[in-house]
Amino acid sequence: MTTLGLVVAEFNRPITEQMEQEALEAAQSAGAEVYETVTVPGVYDAPLAADRLARLETVDAVAVIGTVITGDTDHDQVITDAAAQRLADVSLERDTPVTLGVTGPGMSAAESRERVENAAKAVDGALDLVDELPDPDADSA
Repeated sequence: MTTLGLVVAEFNRPITEQMEQEALEAAQSAGAEVYETVTVPGVYDAPLAADRLARLETVDAVAVIGTVITGDTDHDQVITDAAAQRLADVSLERDTPVTLGVTGPGMSAAESRERVENAAKAVDGALDLVDELPDPDADSA
């Protein structure tokens, strides 16, 4: 059974609460176990939590979910760019799949609500990576 870590951003909680439910249902449907769910204040804070989960021997992959809603400045773009880059770094540094189920930037709250299923896609992607990536310790000779 594949074991996942889940990181959930609390900012915009009415939306991320629905996303969390979608993610948990996707994991259950796939027969995966969510070992631990870590809540963080916002998407920008997710890389540290993802890194801590990726360090755990029992966690095979990490799915990160949240939403960043557009405002009057480029703040949403800056936040999502920084978080996506650092999450990719965690995945490579820990040799553990870390998937991005974050909606935004450039989305209104209504558009984000319409895309809560992105959380399930992040879980599915994490599970696919665990299944498809070659085992680095396997004998290739």
